[in-house]
Amino acid sequence: MFSLKKTHVLPFKFEISNYTQEYLGDNNVLSRYLKYFKRCIFILLLGQKSLEVDCISSNQKNILWINISAPSLGDSLMDLSSRTLLHDKKIDLFTINKSAELYEDDVYFSNVYVNSNLINSNNYDLVILDSFSTRSLKTKFKIAPKTKFVGMFGFFNGPEVNRVMFSFHRMNQLLGYKKSMKQISMLAKTSMSISIEDKKIINSLELSKNYIAIVVGGEWLYRTYNNWNKVIERLLINDATLNIVLLGSQNGLISSGKLSKEFSNFNVEEYVGKFTFNQTTEIIKRASILLCCDGGLMHAANAVNTPVIPLLARLDESMQLTESIKHYALFDKLDVNNIDFEKICKAYLEASKYFDNSSS
Repeated sequence: MFSLKKTHVLPFKFEISNYTQEYLGDNNVLSRYLKYFKRCIFILLLGQKSLEVDCISSNQKNILWINISAPSLGDSLMDLSSRTLLHDKKIDLFTINKSAELYEDDVYFSNVYVNSNLINSNNYDLVILDSFSTRSLKTKFKIAPKTKFVGMFGFFNGPEVNRVMFSFHRMNQLLGYKKSMKQISMLAKTSMSISIEDKKIINSLELSKNYIAIVVGGEWLYRTYNNWNKVIERLLINDATLNIVLLGSQNGLISSGKLSKEFSNFNVEEYVGKFTFNQTTEIIKRASILLCCDGGLMHAANAVNTPVIPLLARLDESMQLTESIKHYALFDKLDVNNIDFEKICKAYLEASKYFDNSSS
């Protein structure tokens, strides 16, 4: 049980992109072992050790997936992406309020809970636990103390990985390696379901039939691009009739206001902070291409198959994207603002031609 390798060795036989060596070099052995030891002891104290299994059997039809460790909407989409491999199971989700809205109309989750008191543990043959953090283990013990469970990340803790690929390969391993590495690569991507009501709301906007979308703002400075005005200016020089829709959350309101004012004489519409995440995703779904930085809406675009030109920093495309995604990524080791706007415009022109040809 007390093997520190579990904290940094992938729990499946296939390789995926990871920054394990960087993590091991930046964190001392003692601190890593203490965290691991604490989790091992906590599992024992809760009486859960005998309930831990490392497979999902064919007769385990009713499953509760506990996912409360994802720090952002994008991480939630990535970590839960492999639910598509459980299409023959009945799956319920217990998650945090912020993430629950993503899955209210999901085709894979039968029920979505944020209140543990509403869950009947007798309904489940198995619990999928996002990680073996203290919080997740406490939640599992409270909801279903006598139910067998598997861990997705389990004891794996610290190293950066491609979270979509991790989710798919771990689920494939739990199901008995029914799919090859090539098959997983073709399937691995996020997924979302947009409700009829949300589609009706976006229909009422009467958006142009052909437009590109740009996500402005951002939570992290190194992943927030500050030169969208230069990009838009150059794109409009090339095509003054281009339709552009600005999207984003509340942190993009100042930027979108400035851009709307600067390009008020062109076909630039602004919907930043005006719709829910799922409704914004429906706008993205209808766009010909999305330009954005790494963030939740990038993963939403991947979920609805919209071609994306993502600006990435620190984590490159091998860590954030998959083979099944339509993308034309640009990367800088430190900050997306080091990516020249002319490179973005060139990428747009090349990508728009490529995706137009590939869809015709």
